[in-house]
Amino acid sequence: MAKAKYEEWILEEGLLKIQGWARDGLTEEQIAHNMGIAVSTLGNWKKSHLEILEALKKGKEVVDIQVENALLKRALGYEFVEVTKELTDAGLLVTKEVTKQQAPDTTAAIFWLKNRKPNEWRDKTQTELSGGIKVSNPYEDLSTEELRKLASRDG
Repeated sequence: MAKAKYEEWILEEGLLKIQGWARDGLTEEQIAHNMGIAVSTLGNWKKSHLEILEALKKGKEVVDIQVENALLKRALGYEFVEVTKELTDAGLLVTKEVTKQQAPDTTAAIFWLKNRKPNEWRDKTQTELSGGIKVSNPYEDLSTEELRKLASRDG
Protein backbone atom coordinates (compact mmCIF):
# COMPACT_ATOMS: atom_id res chain seq x y z
CA MET A 1 0.00 0.00 0.00
CA ALA A 2 1.29 3.50 -0.88
CA LYS A 3 2.45 5.71 1.95
CA ALA A 4 0.30 8.82 2.45
CA LYS A 5 2.20 11.96 1.40
CA TYR A 6 1.65 13.76 4.73
CA GLU A 7 3.54 11.01 6.59
CA GLU A 8 6.92 12.27 5.35
CA TRP A 9 6.07 15.78 6.57
CA ILE A 10 5.09 14.79 10.12
CA LEU A 11 8.50 13.21 10.72
CA GLU A 12 11.12 15.35 12.48
CA GLU A 13 13.03 16.13 9.27
CA GLY A 14 9.88 17.24 7.42
CA LEU A 15 8.68 19.38 10.29
CA LEU A 16 12.09 21.08 10.53
CA LYS A 17 11.91 21.93 6.81
CA ILE A 18 8.42 23.39 7.20
CA GLN A 19 9.49 25.38 10.24
CA GLY A 20 12.60 26.64 8.46
CA TRP A 21 10.65 27.77 5.40
CA ALA A 22 8.20 29.64 7.64
CA ARG A 23 11.11 31.19 9.58
CA ASP A 24 12.70 32.28 6.28
CA GLY A 25 9.54 34.24 5.47
CA LEU A 26 8.03 32.00 2.80
CA THR A 27 4.27 32.27 2.36
CA GLU A 28 2.08 29.22 2.86
CA GLU A 29 1.64 29.12 -0.93
CA GLN A 30 5.43 28.87 -1.35
CA ILE A 31 5.70 26.28 1.43
CA ALA A 32 2.97 24.15 -0.18
CA HIS A 33 4.82 24.41 -3.50
CA ASN A 34 8.07 23.27 -1.83
CA MET A 35 6.18 20.34 -0.32
CA GLY A 36 4.73 19.44 -3.72
CA ILE A 37 1.11 19.90 -2.61
CA ALA A 38 -1.75 22.33 -3.22
CA VAL A 39 -2.35 25.18 -0.79
CA SER A 40 -5.76 23.66 0.01
CA THR A 41 -4.03 20.39 0.93
CA LEU A 42 -1.72 22.25 3.30
CA GLY A 43 -4.79 23.89 4.84
CA ASN A 44 -6.40 20.48 5.34
CA TRP A 45 -3.21 19.03 6.82
CA LYS A 46 -2.98 21.96 9.27
CA LYS A 47 -6.45 21.00 10.53
CA SER A 48 -5.84 17.27 10.69
CA HIS A 49 -2.15 17.16 11.74
CA LEU A 50 -1.42 19.48 14.64
CA GLU A 51 2.34 18.99 14.29
CA ILE A 52 2.30 20.66 10.83
CA LEU A 53 0.30 23.60 12.17
CA GLU A 54 2.70 23.94 15.12
CA ALA A 55 5.78 23.83 12.86
CA LEU A 56 4.36 26.67 10.76
CA LYS A 57 3.47 28.72 13.85
CA LYS A 58 6.84 28.15 15.49
CA GLY A 59 8.74 29.15 12.35
CA LYS A 60 6.67 32.28 11.78
CA GLU A 61 6.93 33.28 15.43
CA VAL A 62 10.73 33.47 15.33
CA VAL A 63 10.89 35.84 12.38
CA ASP A 64 7.86 37.86 13.53
CA ILE A 65 9.63 38.59 16.83
CA GLN A 66 12.80 39.60 14.97
CA VAL A 67 10.84 41.99 12.75
CA GLU A 68 8.94 43.42 15.73
CA ASN A 69 12.22 44.05 17.55
CA ALA A 70 13.79 45.68 14.49
CA LEU A 71 10.73 47.88 13.96
CA LEU A 72 10.69 48.96 17.60
CA LYS A 73 14.43 49.67 17.54
CA ARG A 74 13.98 51.76 14.39
CA ALA A 75 10.98 53.62 15.87
CA LEU A 76 12.85 54.53 19.06
CA GLY A 77 16.26 55.22 17.54
CA TYR A 78 19.47 53.56 18.63
CA GLU A 79 23.21 53.90 19.04
CA PHE A 80 25.83 51.89 17.15
CA VAL A 81 29.58 51.73 16.69
CA GLU A 82 30.93 52.26 13.18
CA VAL A 83 34.30 50.59 12.65
CA THR A 84 36.66 51.67 9.87
CA LYS A 85 39.28 49.13 8.78
CA GLU A 86 42.24 49.41 6.45
CA LEU A 87 44.00 46.64 4.61
CA THR A 88 47.71 46.60 5.39
CA ASP A 89 50.48 44.13 4.69
CA ALA A 90 49.79 42.63 8.12
CA GLY A 91 46.07 42.22 7.38
CA LEU A 92 43.05 44.27 8.41
CA LEU A 93 43.81 47.04 10.86
CA VAL A 94 41.10 48.88 12.78
CA THR A 95 41.81 52.55 12.26
CA LYS A 96 38.78 54.19 13.83
CA GLU A 97 35.72 53.38 15.96
CA VAL A 98 32.99 56.01 16.11
CA THR A 99 29.80 55.80 18.17
CA LYS A 100 26.89 57.11 16.11
CA GLN A 101 23.21 57.76 16.75
CA GLN A 102 20.38 56.61 14.51
CA ALA A 103 17.51 59.04 15.02
CA PRO A 104 14.05 57.64 15.69
CA ASP A 105 12.12 56.88 12.50
CA THR A 106 8.76 58.65 12.49
CA THR A 107 7.25 56.27 9.92
CA ALA A 108 8.21 53.23 11.99
CA ALA A 109 6.75 54.86 15.12
CA ILE A 110 3.48 55.67 13.34
CA PHE A 111 3.24 52.14 11.95
CA TRP A 112 3.90 50.66 15.40
CA LEU A 113 1.29 52.84 17.10
CA LYS A 114 -1.40 52.32 14.45
CA ASN A 115 -1.06 48.57 14.83
CA ARG A 116 -0.55 48.37 18.59
CA LYS A 117 -3.01 51.10 19.62
CA PRO A 118 -5.49 51.40 16.74
CA ASN A 119 -8.21 53.07 18.83
CA GLU A 120 -5.94 56.01 19.61
CA TRP A 121 -3.89 56.17 16.38
CA ARG A 122 -6.14 55.26 13.45
CA ASP A 123 -6.26 57.67 10.49
CA LYS A 124 -10.03 57.78 10.18
CA THR A 125 -12.17 58.85 13.09
CA GLN A 126 -15.92 58.56 13.08
CA THR A 127 -18.17 61.22 14.51
CA GLU A 128 -21.80 60.50 15.17
CA LEU A 129 -24.39 63.23 15.43
CA SER A 130 -27.42 62.86 17.60
CA GLY A 131 -30.36 65.03 18.55
CA GLY A 132 -32.51 64.82 15.43
CA ILE A 133 -30.52 67.23 13.28
CA LYS A 134 -31.91 67.26 9.74
CA VAL A 135 -29.79 68.49 6.89
CA SER A 136 -31.72 69.62 3.84
CA ASN A 137 -30.48 70.08 0.30
CA PRO A 138 -32.53 72.69 -1.55
CA TYR A 139 -31.28 71.32 -4.90
CA GLU A 140 -32.03 67.62 -4.34
CA ASP A 141 -35.21 67.62 -6.49
CA LEU A 142 -33.64 69.40 -9.49
CA SER A 143 -32.71 67.50 -12.65
CA THR A 144 -29.21 67.54 -14.11
CA GLU A 145 -30.38 69.95 -16.80
CA GLU A 146 -31.87 72.34 -14.22
CA LEU A 147 -28.63 72.19 -12.19
CA ARG A 148 -26.60 73.02 -15.32
CA LYS A 149 -28.83 76.04 -16.03
CA LEU A 150 -28.33 77.28 -12.49
CA ALA A 151 -24.58 76.78 -12.70
CA SER A 152 -24.25 78.62 -16.02
CA ARG A 153 -26.43 81.48 -14.76
CA ASP A 154 -24.24 81.92 -11.69
CA GLY A 155 -21.01 81.77 -13.73
